[in-house]
Amino acid sequence: MRRRAHIAMVSIPAHGHVNPSLEVIRELVARGHRVTYANDPSFADAIARTGAELVPYPSTLPREGVPGRDWPEDTIGQLSVFLDDAMAQLPRLRAAYEQDRPDLFLYDMAGFVARVLAENWGLPAVHLSPTYVAWEGYTEEMAGVMESLRAAPGGADYYRRFTEWLTSCGVAETDSTLFVGLPTRSLVLIPRAMQPHADRVDPKRYTFVGPCIDEQRESQGSWSRPANAKKVLLISLGSTFTNQPGFYRQCMAAFGALEDWHVVLNIGRHLEPSALGEIPSNFEVHAWLPQLSVLKQADVFITHAGMGSTQEGLWCGKPMLAVPQATDQFSNADRIVELGVGLRLDTAQATAESLRAAFDRLRREPHFMKQAATLQRELRDEGGARRAADLIEQALPRLD
Repeated sequence: MRRRAHIAMVSIPAHGHVNPSLEVIRELVARGHRVTYANDPSFADAIARTGAELVPYPSTLPREGVPGRDWPEDTIGQLSVFLDDAMAQLPRLRAAYEQDRPDLFLYDMAGFVARVLAENWGLPAVHLSPTYVAWEGYTEEMAGVMESLRAAPGGADYYRRFTEWLTSCGVAETDSTLFVGLPTRSLVLIPRAMQPHADRVDPKRYTFVGPCIDEQRESQGSWSRPANAKKVLLISLGSTFTNQPGFYRQCMAAFGALEDWHVVLNIGRHLEPSALGEIPSNFEVHAWLPQLSVLKQADVFITHAGMGSTQEGLWCGKPMLAVPQATDQFSNADRIVELGVGLRLDTAQATAESLRAAFDRLRREPHFMKQAATLQRELRDEGGARRAADLIEQALPRLD
């Protein structure tokens, strides 16, 4: 038997870190558990809609619209920002939970202060990964990258600070790479198909539950396919790396005269539609849109290959043209090609001619659609939020 538990989730104010966990939280609340969610107040509404209670802390991370808090361009600088935020988080969350200790901590990859508190208080902790995880041999294969980071300006100081902080926290593992990157128990919220070297991932440590997607997303609104649109093309570079007016103009040149195709273009909040020039009559342009609602009704998806968008494309069974912009999007784009569900075209090569040629292949060669349908079935069989909640409940302490 298990009692109604207090489960505490810890994450950071970033959609790519929060959104993957929300359906898991909603499912746990629906099962009668009390769930608290530690995050910046800017995510209060999204958290409240799951039924969880916000435990607010003012994040120090750079965010859009907050002047003077921009992301550094170098990797060590970016990692240092996360470490500084964790150092600021820990005393606040320790105070918040000291007299209201949870039965179990859940935490995002950037919410690793939860692992500190769990270890300090002798509580179970389950990591929720919104992206791929380490595999057997990963540390050895990444040794060269780690050496270059340590040799980079500020690298030695960053790793020294992290080790000293972990030591002062009283945790057993003081190697920052292992503490953050090798959790004791992890639920992986991506399709197993997207995991590099999936056959070398430790099944005792990691369980793939697949995307935890809210099919309805009523809070995000909905989109209706125009009555005269025989086919729909969705183009979106996500929410961050969207200031690409040249790319959008190439898309308009490639698809503006397509007969029977309606094009939905998301340009993000960094750009005004007027910067694009004359917009073709078969285009509708948005600063934001309910992507999943559009995807369900689309026929082809041109995406930046962020993990969230890639999963949604697979979930909806759509052929994809990946145009990666940053970070893991390049490896995700390669995986889309390897899985046989799409093609990759880098931004510098994304001319009207190359975009149209790739698009024509996606819509005319049947194997892309066939493979997308196969993977769609596989994703939906992985279990999602319900399976994640089952496994979290199994990790809860039992009644005496």
